[in-house]
Amino acid sequence: MNTRYHLQFASFCSICAVILLSSCGGGETPATSTRTIRFWHFWSEPGQKAVLQELVTEFEKANNAKVELTELSWNDGKVKLQAAFNSGAPPDVIELGSDWVAQFSSSGVLLALPGDANALGRFVSYSVAPAMWQGRAYAYPWTLDTRVLYMNSSLVQKSGWSSPIVTMTDLVKAAEAVQESGANGWGANGADAHRLYKKILPFMWTFGGDVLDANGRPVLNSQENVKALLTYAQLARAGFVETQRQLDAAFIQGKVAFWNSGSWLTKKINAATTLKVTPILMPGLTGEPGISFAGGEYLAVSATTKNTQLSRDFVLFLTKGTNAVRFCAMVPEAGFPAEKGSYADPSLIADPMKAVFAQQLEHARMTPVHPRWLDLEAVLEDAVVRVLLGESTPEEALNTAQQEALHIVGG
Repeated sequence: MNTRYHLQFASFCSICAVILLSSCGGGETPATSTRTIRFWHFWSEPGQKAVLQELVTEFEKANNAKVELTELSWNDGKVKLQAAFNSGAPPDVIELGSDWVAQFSSSGVLLALPGDANALGRFVSYSVAPAMWQGRAYAYPWTLDTRVLYMNSSLVQKSGWSSPIVTMTDLVKAAEAVQESGANGWGANGADAHRLYKKILPFMWTFGGDVLDANGRPVLNSQENVKALLTYAQLARAGFVETQRQLDAAFIQGKVAFWNSGSWLTKKINAATTLKVTPILMPGLTGEPGISFAGGEYLAVSATTKNTQLSRDFVLFLTKGTNAVRFCAMVPEAGFPAEKGSYADPSLIADPMKAVFAQQLEHARMTPVHPRWLDLEAVLEDAVVRVLLGESTPEEALNTAQQEALHIVGG
């Protein structure tokens, strides 16, 4: 087990230690306490903060309450949350990434929210599983987003490729045609912690593979996953390998023909007036859409909150479809509301490019729910990197990853 795994496991254990330090049940608000709750979130840019504050002010007035906001960054926000729980002074309401919820809920530091999986039926179906742990809800989905395939139409046309990209075979051939014309056909995410897995999972899912089976056992070395990794490596050879940040920049600069990225890029694409971009759905195997990665933001309540009902009400307020639509409409990078049907709201898909993201959400999945997902993620990413560097074949890399994953899940 490498250093990265040790560090992540230590972080996991630090959360588990909270169980010994604090009670797992939240108390109702004492009559003498103030109606004040603390909300830690990740919307730190000025425009984002202004929109969030508008919604918070509305909630405060309607509930005769005060919500104290604290901004976190994705670079160190999780560490700060762990420190807050370990110190016994966590915020009342917490924003968590979809792949974090299981680690926190399984550690006993989150309050069980009303409802089981059936009661959460108002949310997009695949967003419910990350909110659950052992049959109970410990978070509610707030927003969702996915990835689409951005195509630089000018580079593709110059290569002579004129057919639609509807299958994986089409994609590989088109990228190779661009490379033969002297440009980069594909942008391959290489070593880039917590990002690379979001690029390889769509290939694995589209080919019929997965990380874990229905019983939670690793299946990384399946033939479907081998085919997926072979395809990803083939595409990488038709372009170049870099981090997500560098590839986003390269695409905006017109240096790469195909790049799988998120909706945060649409604003920059629209601002680049000389760039001709067509967003398309992740291609499948025989003409049907492929399966893309979906991530989301979830809202949870600390198990030790002294304002249980007020905290729950705040979570319900923000995740309500109409309020989530308002937030996403004014903060495009937030993606789409997690409530069913809301992501097709006209205010969200007026931009044709954004509308493709809404279509892709119909063909998307989230990461498997496992308290040690971050360790499994690292194993998968390391396997992909070894193949991209030419150190292993896909079969060799995934066989090694399978053994490491079995060790992580206890098998």
